[in-house]
Amino acid sequence: MRWGWAFLAGALLSFAWAGWRADLRLGDALAEELEGQDLVLVGLVSDLPQGTERGQRFVFAVEDPPTGVPHRVLIAWYEGEGDAAGAAEPRVRAGERWRLVVRLKRPHGSLNPGGFDYEAWLLENGMRATGYVRPVGNHERLDAFVATPRTVVARLRENLRARLRDGIATRAYPGIALALTVGDQRAIDADLWRLFNRTGTQHLMAISGLHVGMVAVLVGWLVGAGWRRVPRLALWRPAQKAAAVAGAAAALAYGLVAGMGIPTQRTVLMLGVVALAYVSGRRVAPLRLLGLALTVVLVVDPWAVLAPGFWLSFGAVAALLLAGVGGIAPVGWWAAFWRSQWAVTLGLLPALLALFQQFSLVSPLANAVAIPLVSLVVTPLLLVGMVAPFPPLFGLADLLLTGLVGALAWLADWPWAVWQQAAAPPWLLAVALGGVLWGLLPRGTPGRWLGWLALLPLLTWSPPRPASGAWRMTVLDVGQGLAIHVQTAHHDLLYDAGPAWGGETDSGVRVVLPYLRAVAVDRLDRLVISHDDQDHAGGAASVAAERPVTDWLTSLPVGHVLLSGAESHRPCIAGQQWNWDGVDFEVLHPPPDLPASAPDNARSCVLRIAAPVGRALLLGDLEAPQELALVNRIGQAGLASEVVVAPHHGSRSSSSPALIEATAPAEVIYSMGYRNRFRHPHPTVVARWEEAGAQGWRTDRDGAVRVEAGAGGLTVTPLRGAEARYWHGR
Repeated sequence: MRWGWAFLAGALLSFAWAGWRADLRLGDALAEELEGQDLVLVGLVSDLPQGTERGQRFVFAVEDPPTGVPHRVLIAWYEGEGDAAGAAEPRVRAGERWRLVVRLKRPHGSLNPGGFDYEAWLLENGMRATGYVRPVGNHERLDAFVATPRTVVARLRENLRARLRDGIATRAYPGIALALTVGDQRAIDADLWRLFNRTGTQHLMAISGLHVGMVAVLVGWLVGAGWRRVPRLALWRPAQKAAAVAGAAAALAYGLVAGMGIPTQRTVLMLGVVALAYVSGRRVAPLRLLGLALTVVLVVDPWAVLAPGFWLSFGAVAALLLAGVGGIAPVGWWAAFWRSQWAVTLGLLPALLALFQQFSLVSPLANAVAIPLVSLVVTPLLLVGMVAPFPPLFGLADLLLTGLVGALAWLADWPWAVWQQAAAPPWLLAVALGGVLWGLLPRGTPGRWLGWLALLPLLTWSPPRPASGAWRMTVLDVGQGLAIHVQTAHHDLLYDAGPAWGGETDSGVRVVLPYLRAVAVDRLDRLVISHDDQDHAGGAASVAAERPVTDWLTSLPVGHVLLSGAESHRPCIAGQQWNWDGVDFEVLHPPPDLPASAPDNARSCVLRIAAPVGRALLLGDLEAPQELALVNRIGQAGLASEVVVAPHHGSRSSSSPALIEATAPAEVIYSMGYRNRFRHPHPTVVARWEEAGAQGWRTDRDGAVRVEAGAGGLTVTPLRGAEARYWHGR
């Protein structure tokens, strides 16, 4: 009973603590009426500024914020904007005090199944608004440096990063070097991240606990060895205690320089407890040590549970400790290394599938090479070279990284390198986790092999698909663009693939592919690209590179780069029809006689989906003249639909009264970005659909919108409503 009451009291106290912290953080919010307004703010650049393709992004700590303005905001300053445009040096540096004219908006991010929750990330990091520096305004640097604990560390990191960049500017992999030393992971390009993800080595590109532990052991060994050689010191305090304290201090210093991510926090706290135990003469069991570190991390940062690194970091250490319990016979270092590799690989499998819907099958082999090379050789070379610049050190580190990347690329090219799995329900993950815990118990545990069998349901599970004659449509939240997945009993169609966002980033990589993994779609039977606009076709190349496409149906011009690798391609022409699993699909536009000089929007491929249980109409960016022609050619009988995806994102140049009268839908869905510069959807268009009796759904407000047409009729489910979180829209 005492243990039960203690557990209940601890649970209530934890809940109250997290709730109180959440209330404080949510209270530090940007007032809605201040969104999009020019604001003059004075504050400090409080963290390490990050370079972007178009300028800089930095955390701005607002001093004496006006009413309705939060204390910490994330600011972008684009090149060519403001009074510092064209400067050779970075526009802002850590620790500077600035007066800036900015425009802010409340935290907002795309919300999709299997996607990254940007709003949760902003909440965890205490940034309660995002914005940008206005192109014109009285921007002024007030102080070159203002010393606070945070800015001192940030300026130190910035200086070390600059010194390292000077030494690695001509090297092959400068981004990896920056990530391993100062935690600047943005410098690693997208191709390298894909390589690390396929080989399960992405954890090494963060300042992992292994790196911090290595630094602590090295410094502790050096201090201990020197301490023993000074009799006065050795008589004053034992060398082991001095080494433990020095190692913990070195871990703390390295953690601060690296940005104190969750894996780093965990290792620093554990080493601190170990040092305290040595100094006090107490012994702390490893599992209790892990529990103490876990408790401190969650007390300091209750939102750590929202970060994948939290589960992977603590899960990996727990798997290692559990796999090492009960060992009696001595084990060689090579056998111990492989045992730890398999323990971590299998122990983290449920977490990897829950968080990313995939895991690397070549991870044990890749990490067998990468872990000792990166942690014991490359990282020390870079750290020494950063503190005391010596070009040969950087050259040797770069040579080793070149060999490592080549080996990882060879492993990543194996066709079975990655296992992908749909997002499983919580109960199935719980069964798999219980099986993993049982399977990691010491040899001799009765039925230990049965634990590994508990993974099979997780590895073979697939989400239910629509029945024959039914369909499911998901309008993804891709910002200012369009991407729609349509699914029948045995077929999958993607209508548009969202926008390209510049550089190496597009909605195909960030939104569509994670979504397809989450719903277990490993190939597309048809990819429809409505027309040649970047907000519709920008993500198509990334999708096609990762998912086989049986057939392309597009309004793209002949010779378009997207079609160069397509095995089967047809132009989108009115009259094309096919039936999948009892569901009819028909292309209604463009007509064969449309002039070749017609603008892109006028060529939009219009697709109608019809089944006994419901009809949907996808109109691309069709505009009013083409809508009228469509109504005259097809008539109301051929256009009437229960669901319509509003043409051209709700622009006032579309959604004509004739189209609305002909379609007469019960539901209309607008796909557009939050506070987009085009002001979509236009109020007159929204009013027009509402007057016709259509209920409106918006991806900027509702996230991804799913439509189910089956035996139970037609239902519409917005993701922000189905998976509501207290920080969404706050």
